[in-house]
Formats: sequence, structure tokens, C-alpha cells
Amino acid sequence: MFSWCTDPNAIDGLAWLSCYLTTGKHLSIYLSVGTVLLLLAITAPVALAFGFGGAMAARSHFPPLSWLGKAYIAIVRGVPDIAFFLFFVIALDQFFEWMRHKVKCPDWDQPIRQGNDFVVCPQAKLPLSNAAQWVHETYGFSLAVLTFSIVFGAFAANVLYGAMRAVPHAQLETAEAYGMSRRQTFWRILVPQMWVYALPGLSNLWMVLIKATPLLFLLGVEDIVYWARELGGSKTTKFTDYPHPDWRVWYFLALLVFYLLFTRVSEIVLDRIMKRLTHGQATMGGEAQRKAT
Repeated sequence: MFSWCTDPNAIDGLAWLSCYLTTGKHLSIYLSVGTVLLLLAITAPVALAFGFGGAMAARSHFPPLSWLGKAYIAIVRGVPDIAFFLFFVIALDQFFEWMRHKVKCPDWDQPIRQGNDFVVCPQAKLPLSNAAQWVHETYGFSLAVLTFSIVFGAFAANVLYGAMRAVPHAQLETAEAYGMSRRQTFWRILVPQMWVYALPGLSNLWMVLIKATPLLFLLGVEDIVYWARELGGSKTTKFTDYPHPDWRVWYFLALLVFYLLFTRVSEIVLDRIMKRLTHGQATMGGEAQRKAT
């Protein structure tokens, strides 16, 4: 905070605005932007790993593994996202606590399920009640990353499964005819070529993931939408010494600009990746590049 911010009632205009935008609570909304970006940076590769594993399982020649992969894709895609985000996190949290309870409290003689209550010993709580605040926040953020990854991993698995099937089968047969094993054909022929078919679907999935970040609030993480609503509301005297009218429209307008700029930059980057992947490929994009040169 600036030196002239000691008495909010003695300043106005830009000085007042500079003090208002640098309060501790406003630093929280700036920090939440970093939280959203960190969520995307971690979730995207993890969800892609889930998707790749799901696609490999779905196309497996071992029936139980194939059923497992297809069931993962079908169940997660079939359940509404908001229901999944509301109930899956609770179930996941209780599952972790149940496992810790079995290890740390083997002599516990009370039922874990007591009506609607889930009761475990204090040592099994996640996080512990005496843990620091940053531990609680990190645990909540980790659950959010895992939930996002599982949900979007299922969609990614469906995209990758279709992309693997789109690679011309003749190329796989040719690889095997040259003596490649099934494993070599998969990693050296199928996987490198499938990305050109998968990228359009994965690009859409990335855009949906960006738009889904406000669901963080459902998982107990205070994201930028939460802070925009709270700080833009007229009840800001609860959070700051700088009361003002209802400014939520301006805060949400800033969010609109943020998301539009972010998605636009994503489009530019994805377009460049797509051009690089299609170069020399026997696809419409690759053919267009060949004619252009």
C-alpha cells in the first residue's frame, strides 16, 4: 500500500483508486488469477495422461482392460459435470480418510458410518485440524486438480481413442510387414500420427477447461469469480476500508476481458501447433500446406 493511503477519507480520485486496488483483499484476487493459471498448467498434462491411459485401455485386446477403459469414458462423460464436482470430491476425500483410518487407528471400535455422518479417528483427518492454513488450501487445491483431471481426462480419452482409430490401418500393417512388433508399431507409427487427428478435439477440450475454472468455487477454492463477486459487491466494508457502490458489473467485465484474451492467445498457439503437426501429413491441412509452398 502506498504512503498516502493511511487515511482513506483524506484522498480521492486516482489516489483513492490506487489505494483501493492495492488492499490486502485485492491482492487475493490477483493471487487467485495465479491459482487459476496454476490449475490449468497442472491439470492439462495430468488430464492428458489420464486420457492417454484411458484410450490405451479402451483399445486394449485384453477384454477386462478394454471394458474398464470404455466404462471410465462412458461414466464420466455421462454424469453431469456439476454433479460430479459436487459429490465426487466428497467421496474422494472420505476414501482418503478411510484409508488413513485403517492404517492409523486399527483398534477403532466405533462404526465409521453413523447415520449421515462419516466418522474417523482424529489422526485420520485430512488435513489434520491443527494443520496450517496453507496445508488446508493445498489439500483443497490438490483435490480440485485431481477432480478436473479425471473429468477432462475422460473426454481426452474419447478424443484420443477416436484419433488412434483415424490413423490409416494400412500404415500399421506396413510397419508390421517391415518387422516391427506391435509395441514398436504403437509407439513409432500410431502415436506420432494420431496427434494431428486429436489436436482439434483437444483444442476444444482446452477451451472448455478454461471456461470450467469457475467450478473451483464448488470445490472450496476461492477463485477469481468468487473474489469478483465479493469485492465488486456493495458490502465491501466487510473486506476493506474503501466502501463503494455495487461494482460487480465492472469486475465481471474485467473477467470477460481476461477470459477472452486468454482463449484468443490459446487459439493462436494451438493454430501454430496444428500447422506444425500437419506439415507433410496426408491430411487436408497437410495438402493445403503442400499446395501453398
